[in-house]
Amino acid sequence: MSTDAPIRITLEQEEDYSFRIRFDDTTIAELMTDEPEPLGRGEGPNPTRLLVSAVANCLSASLLFALRKFKNSPGKLVTHATAELVRNEQGRLRVGHIHADIRLAETGTAHASLERILAQFENFCVVTESVRHGIDVSVSITDADGVQLHGTVRTDQADS
Repeated sequence: MSTDAPIRITLEQEEDYSFRIRFDDTTIAELMTDEPEPLGRGEGPNPTRLLVSAVANCLSASLLFALRKFKNSPGKLVTHATAELVRNEQGRLRVGHIHADIRLAETGTAHASLERILAQFENFCVVTESVRHGIDVSVSITDADGVQLHGTVRTDQADS
């Protein structure tokens, strides 16, 4: 993945808490997200489920890449991920812990260099390591007339 170009997405509210996500500058199909009832209708994954999915997917892909790098031919991986929601000091929900259980199709002894792979693969997972170390997030809010109401406008953002 290149670090030269920023990753851009566009969200458009469909109704209530349902949003259509476009992955700008790609041919990736749009994705619908929604909050579970009573806020939404639960017609798509909510952001928390997307976060858990992103961590689990990144770990699985990183393990697969590492296994193949050492000339292994793994079968299908199956990953189950569980997130624990906790409340912070202000009583707001947060993801307190994510556990990813990755299942190999073969026994561990079937893979060459497995000890080395297991010691390193997590370090190459962009999403998991970003979550573990915190991600700097900035927010700006602009009204229909283009008046900035909150935050700072980033100079590297295209027409927002």
